[in-house]
Amino acid sequence: MQRIFIHDKNPNKRDIKEVADRINKGEIVIFPTDTVYALGCLMTNKPGIERICRILDKKEKQAKMSLICPNISVISQYTEQIDNNIFKTMKRYLPGPYTFILKSNKYVQKFFKNNKEEIGVRIPKSEILDALQEFLEAPLISTSLNTHNGVQNYFTDPDEIENVFQHTVDMLLDGGNGDNAESTVLDCTGEEIELIREGKGQVD
Repeated sequence: MQRIFIHDKNPNKRDIKEVADRINKGEIVIFPTDTVYALGCLMTNKPGIERICRILDKKEKQAKMSLICPNISVISQYTEQIDNNIFKTMKRYLPGPYTFILKSNKYVQKFFKNNKEEIGVRIPKSEILDALQEFLEAPLISTSLNTHNGVQNYFTDPDEIENVFQHTVDMLLDGGNGDNAESTVLDCTGEEIELIREGKGQVD
């Protein structure tokens, strides 16, 4: 694993572009978000998705992967048509520590073994991710970096992350200590928006 130090408020564009080029070529990366550290790859990288699941010892369905997108317009390219009420709610809360579960379109489904009919989508409030997404060929697909040993443990310390994952992951973007609170999850696949998990993001 290569550990790359990235300033969380003013990321170096040359470093970011090099990271994006490697992700575009199929590498997987651990990176900070506005919540916990996450493990991800390009959404179109099917072997990368399978590799992430093996690293975290989870089946694809258990991994609860989400697309990270720069804006709602990009999100709409990977989902079924977004209802106007859902669109307004997303516009109100994003960017921020929220995951919206939407119905995925056929294009997204072909990259997953179980033809994933629902997909989480995120627009984190993160200057590192904003910079990175300028150079990516597709959105990142990611899952929270955690372990399940009876108690769910989130990795917040880059030193610990490096020690645990140095032989299994290609890159670690070190943006300093991460948060230990996950995103708030809102399920938008039914008739009403349903709060699935209350996390860092507050809801009315």
